[in-house]
Amino acid sequence: MTHDSSTPTRYFLPSLRAGAALAVLAVLASCSSGGSAEPEETGQAAGGESPSESASPSPTPEDRAPITVAIGGDVHFEGVLAQRLEADPATALGQISETLSAADLSVVNLETAVTGGGTPAPGKQFLFRAPASAYTALDSAGVDVATVANNHGMDYSADGLQDTLANAEEAGFPVVGAGQNAEEAYAPHIFDTEGGKVAVIGATDVLNDNLIPAWTAGPDKPGLASSKFEMQSRLVEAVSAAAEQADTVITYLHWGLEGDHCPKPHAPGLAQALVDAGSDAVVGGHAHVLSPGGYLGGSYVHYGLGNFAFYNYSGPTAQTGVLELTFQNGEVVGDKWQPGRIQGGVPVLYEGTAAENARATWEGYRSQCGGVQLTPTPSGEQDGEEDSVEAG
Repeated sequence: MTHDSSTPTRYFLPSLRAGAALAVLAVLASCSSGGSAEPEETGQAAGGESPSESASPSPTPEDRAPITVAIGGDVHFEGVLAQRLEADPATALGQISETLSAADLSVVNLETAVTGGGTPAPGKQFLFRAPASAYTALDSAGVDVATVANNHGMDYSADGLQDTLANAEEAGFPVVGAGQNAEEAYAPHIFDTEGGKVAVIGATDVLNDNLIPAWTAGPDKPGLASSKFEMQSRLVEAVSAAAEQADTVITYLHWGLEGDHCPKPHAPGLAQALVDAGSDAVVGGHAHVLSPGGYLGGSYVHYGLGNFAFYNYSGPTAQTGVLELTFQNGEVVGDKWQPGRIQGGVPVLYEGTAAENARATWEGYRSQCGGVQLTPTPSGEQDGEEDSVEAG
């Protein structure tokens, strides 16, 4: 994969996790109900099979190649996007498909029910839904998996969720963060890649208080994976179990406060718990504006990827981007923030000076938002010639 010299990618020497993190992982794994299952059995999301069904074991660390994962923010198909979807699902997300397709894996947040029916959720001002062709649009744009765990995932209630899951299965498109029960909702989708197994988990930290009981998946109840209140421990257990099954774990959270660049006060503690449980990256959004990103120890955390394909795109809500992370041997060895602006509902990446200025603004959020404890490089490493290489 080539990189524009004006937008350097930082590569770092892999480092071992802290002993404390491994200790936490061991404890959490011991109490997980899903950690002993085979990846091919527990790693299937509602939308279909993993792209690789090879029975051969994962390569040993010295054999594994680096893999790139492109991550975008919130996607729905309302307004101008509905028009684009109706005109041609294959081109609905525009030119960003080139960036997403160039990565080994791509992930977004699908912030809509995918249904033509369902029952509108009570007490909600904004309700989003899209036809089944939404999955065609995502697949055609190079997206490999989407989380539907967010505050719009059940806008059309349980029957709308059933349609969302059924349409995903029909399309053969993987979704995470929802299921017929809690076991399915918290299950990762696991990809077999040349760089090892990559697990993607989705969960929401944002739900209307009156909808939490109805929307949260239970032992025998369809719903979403949540990190609200007591369900945080359920998510931590899910990450711990995924870390036993996969070499790399990515947790996609719906979190933040609308319109605020800074994360909520409890978010750094939640990020730390997920990292300690084995998540190599914790990313997400909800605020509709960009939030800080950087390293928490050796893992990467991004508190807000902003809108991605969205009808609301003026001022700060128009600022978007693609986060590209490079993993090798279960470590984050490179990161790249590619900023852009939403135009006509779809993301268009900046180039040259515009990209440099937008990236500088985004990087400034780390210092503007107190308490995030994120660093531009992995902890204990210097951003210098001996420990990092900038690819031109």
